[in-house]
Amino acid sequence: MGLRTSALANGVTVVSHDMPHLKTVSLGIYVKAGARSERESENGIAHLLEHMAFKGTERRSARQIAEEIESAGGEMNAATGMESTAYYARVLKEDLALAMDVLSDILIHPVFQAPELEREREVILEEISAAEDTPDDLVFDLLHEAAYPDQPLGRPILGTSDRVMNFSASDIIKFRDAHYSGNRIVVAAAGAVNHDALVTQAEVFLGGLRAVPTAEWTKASFVGGIRTATKPLGQVHVVLSFPAMGYRDENIYTLQILSGLLGGGMSSRLFQDVREARGLCYSIFSFASAFDDTGIFGVYAATSPRRVDELLNVTADTLTNISEQVTEQEIARSRAQLKASLVSALESSSARADQIARQQLVFGRIPEMDELVSRVEAVDMDAVARLAKRLFHGTAPAVGAVGALENLATYDNIAERFA
Repeated sequence: MGLRTSALANGVTVVSHDMPHLKTVSLGIYVKAGARSERESENGIAHLLEHMAFKGTERRSARQIAEEIESAGGEMNAATGMESTAYYARVLKEDLALAMDVLSDILIHPVFQAPELEREREVILEEISAAEDTPDDLVFDLLHEAAYPDQPLGRPILGTSDRVMNFSASDIIKFRDAHYSGNRIVVAAAGAVNHDALVTQAEVFLGGLRAVPTAEWTKASFVGGIRTATKPLGQVHVVLSFPAMGYRDENIYTLQILSGLLGGGMSSRLFQDVREARGLCYSIFSFASAFDDTGIFGVYAATSPRRVDELLNVTADTLTNISEQVTEQEIARSRAQLKASLVSALESSSARADQIARQQLVFGRIPEMDELVSRVEAVDMDAVARLAKRLFHGTAPAVGAVGALENLATYDNIAERFA
């Protein structure tokens, strides 16, 4: 498949997938540091650092950063997650060196000028306000707070307004120097890419990064409970979740298939039971979020305030009964969906670059697609039933809810349905 991996002396890993039928290349620099790397007093600083990277370097102004990539017909962006931060671009194949130059420049040499920092604070404050005004965003922040209280995984990636207002340039530099080291970085490219040239460019632009000892994440502990926000909305947005496994656990593919079976499309069990049979909502889906040492299985739905308790009852019945009612037809459908999602990354250079970068960060290697598919195909009906029983029986859930909540059951009442 044209997949190659190399390592620089300072620990930077370079991975690429040559897709010769393409004329463009997607390039990303991924750092194994995100919101989970923050102390409580630093909540939001990883995201602020990502924003400030685009606001000027020792060689480029903020305008020049945008113009150099866009003048070549490319596009560039970045994203902060719980356990990683990604800076990425997509350009014509002849502009790969330009993309590497610009991305590495904003990663290593941002200058954090005071006027830009003050302006970007205001941008992030607007972003925080927008999230608080968007119930289907806010409800997931509340869910994480309920699942992981007083822990990095329970705090919002954007941070809080008070903390964002008080971060100084020296705070940001201190965080970057502690976490943006060579041994935490993966350079990934997919599309029309020459691996040897990519390694040479990575050595030129990133070879000077130091390597530092890698700190372990603070161990996560799923606690459970409920967090709510009462708002005068026409719908109640609710997420119900349960402790699951991290991404290296042998049951991770079983978890993904269970999620697809329960809430992965119009033929899924929850869609049929909750929406089609009873008309309780417009949207309902399940999800499985995995982290280094923990994970969450959850169900999101939005319904009218008067029907929220009925929705939770039907959802609880569907979840608790699934371990006795799994069918081979459902397993086969969910297997097919999961295999399609894995293979579809091969059709997009940006999706493939993201996929191989995250696999390298997570596993320390890039599994062959045949290996992943075989892991999916090995999941059987008994494995799914066992996992469903483990997740939904005798487990205290975490609940997030936003809206007019006068008819929402108490947490004890919700938890009792899984006792």
